[in-house]
Amino acid sequence: MNRREYLAAATGVAAVVAGCAGGGGDDASAAPSTDGGTASTTASSTTRDRSEEVALDTIADDLDTPVDVAFAHDADRQYVAEQRGVVRVLEDGDRRSTPLLDLSDAVVTGYEAGLLGLALHPEFADNRRLFVRYSAPAREGTPDGYSHTFVLAEFRVADDGLTARRDSERTVLTIPEPQSNHNAGSLAFGPDGYLYVGVGDGGSGDDQGRGHVEDWYDAVAGGNGQDVTENRLGSILRIDVDDRPDGDPYGVPDDNPLVGEPGLDEHYAWGFRNPWRIAFDGEDLYVGDVGQNRYEEIDEVRAGGNYGWNVREGAHCFGADDCVDRTPSSVRGGESLIDPVVEYPHSDAAVSGVSVITGNVYRGSAVPGLRGAFVFGDLRARGRLFAAEPRSDGEWPTRVLPVADGDADALQRVFSFQRHDGELYVLGSGDDGGGVHRLRAV
Repeated sequence: MNRREYLAAATGVAAVVAGCAGGGGDDASAAPSTDGGTASTTASSTTRDRSEEVALDTIADDLDTPVDVAFAHDADRQYVAEQRGVVRVLEDGDRRSTPLLDLSDAVVTGYEAGLLGLALHPEFADNRRLFVRYSAPAREGTPDGYSHTFVLAEFRVADDGLTARRDSERTVLTIPEPQSNHNAGSLAFGPDGYLYVGVGDGGSGDDQGRGHVEDWYDAVAGGNGQDVTENRLGSILRIDVDDRPDGDPYGVPDDNPLVGEPGLDEHYAWGFRNPWRIAFDGEDLYVGDVGQNRYEEIDEVRAGGNYGWNVREGAHCFGADDCVDRTPSSVRGGESLIDPVVEYPHSDAAVSGVSVITGNVYRGSAVPGLRGAFVFGDLRARGRLFAAEPRSDGEWPTRVLPVADGDADALQRVFSFQRHDGELYVLGSGDDGGGVHRLRAV
């Protein structure tokens, strides 16, 4: 069974999360990547022999492909995004029958499309501003033959925090999506107050085909990951949703790396294939970039960083026997292609999978043995999570983080993580449907 078939069988419409998935290395026709010059040690040789188990406290179950969760700043309340276009409300441990927001009639679903992410404004307790990322039917101005439209929108939530008005929708950003996959979807406010937005490379395979532009790298055709001038695909964007000059839908921070330079000002970092989930640990930004056929990666993101796609998949040459480790001097002065901090293969290793799901550094107290570890997962979880030991330099050692037998079935597939008050929450599904779970010690 190839990866696309696995994802379709495993998650059905939910393969959205294969958004991570679809994104992820699922292109059956794609040319295999080949190892080359800048290859780093893979997870199979860096895995440490530690056997902590974690258990799950279920916060909510019987959910329909829960892909993201946000925690209210002023109440014991969580908002859960279901791929089909519904935002559920969990309050005081119970799920309310009335959703916060129902966009199901406005959202394109299937495989990797749908409601893909949400974030609360840092001042949500006072301003009730909710931001969501969803796939919409192709809007006016979308080129012929394109699949759909990427929409980032803002809604206003009622004072009681229980409903959001549909008529309050304000479109912040739209991007024409040429293909149905590699939609990314993650939103996160940074400690600087700006909104960070993950955007995939436009889909299909190899970063080639309809909607994929030419770039500086001639060894492999395409693509959007290495281009910052023609579109906003294959990047992490950074925008200002508070200071909007001249009535624009958003502003651009003055210190974004391409302000005053050739390129679109919204770009913060680039060279990504399908950055499904992003997360902040203090000022440190992490993204899991879903690979194509061989490797998954987690990157520590810095402003102006180039993370290699489609020159490389992970730290390995893609589509060529040899590859460069930096752009030519004519391209932004010759920038280095940055290695991932975590890389793992699709097979033949203890830490392996098909679509990386970024987690975060554990800062809580419920699992003392995990403090300081970076916890993450894979769409094809099969009852397992993973942990990495952050280092100041080089690739991080990784290990399997087993889930207690009684809880493992709830994580046959992992869709997302969020951190709240230091504790980690994982969104996944098993035979009994989707759920939101908090990690705890066994």
